[in-house]
Amino acid sequence: MPKLLNKREDIKTKRVTFDNNELVRSLYGERNGNLRLIEKRLNMTINIRGNDLILQGGLSELELVENLLTQLYGLLKEGYPIYDRDVDYSLRILGSNHKAELKRIFLDRVYIPSKKRTITPKSINQKNYIDSIRKYDIVFGIGPAGTGKTYLAMAMAISSLMKKEVSRVVLARPAVEAGEKLGFLPGNLYEKVNPYLRPLYDALHDMMDFESASRFIQSGVIEVAPLAFMRGRTLNDSFVILDEAQNATPEQMKMFLTRLGFSSKTVITGDITQTDLPEGKATGLIQARDILAHITEIRFVYFGKEDVVRHPLVQEVIDAYDKLDT
Repeated sequence: MPKLLNKREDIKTKRVTFDNNELVRSLYGERNGNLRLIEKRLNMTINIRGNDLILQGGLSELELVENLLTQLYGLLKEGYPIYDRDVDYSLRILGSNHKAELKRIFLDRVYIPSKKRTITPKSINQKNYIDSIRKYDIVFGIGPAGTGKTYLAMAMAISSLMKKEVSRVVLARPAVEAGEKLGFLPGNLYEKVNPYLRPLYDALHDMMDFESASRFIQSGVIEVAPLAFMRGRTLNDSFVILDEAQNATPEQMKMFLTRLGFSSKTVITGDITQTDLPEGKATGLIQARDILAHITEIRFVYFGKEDVVRHPLVQEVIDAYDKLDT
């Protein structure tokens, strides 16, 4: 491990001890990669003495890392595998809230029977989002790209379908980019709008094998459609997701929200900073946020750059554009 180079007077030392050799290897990571990641993120030193770790750094860093390592070790005891990305997510979580419980977040599993896999939240807001979807019939997930808004909603929808909590899943998206140009595109209506729905198909196929997804789509159990196709319908016993809702007009948003039928649940996701509507055209997502916020049975969950779970550079891209806008 590299030694701490900046010899400040406020450097402190703390020893942390673990009692299970097998779990310790998983905690440290391959070639001690998890520890090196912590060193890099916090500009501190971690020296290994068998099952003992000697931490060197500022007092606040030492408290954070002791809390982090102790909680990660607790997750390993519960059978949760620790990867470098989990260390990174955990640092963000505990860095913003030292009282956060990683077990409560990471051990909340959304089980997808079709692929025999589980999906877990990776931030406090993602955990709140999943809890809200379970509890409320209308949930808005608002925030930047890469924060898991659509992916987690899709996981909850497919899980509900496979557990027979709903009889069908409806995935909708505004085809705003097409607009009045649809008539100039080659092919029938399905072929014209299909490219704008491709991201929903991609997420669906990540949750289910291709054959099962195709069978459900052909039978109508799973429907992927442009938002305009929702007009005039009532969706009972359904899990409905509206993706990219910032591209819905106020009229479309009202139409969509009034489609909700009995025993149904809907999740609306979007990023109010990235609307593709024509200049001067209001977005229904912002209007819905403003006029529905007082309704206690509707839940709004807001994501920030700290919730980005894509490549680390995505967070830096968001930061750069935020600075440009200020």
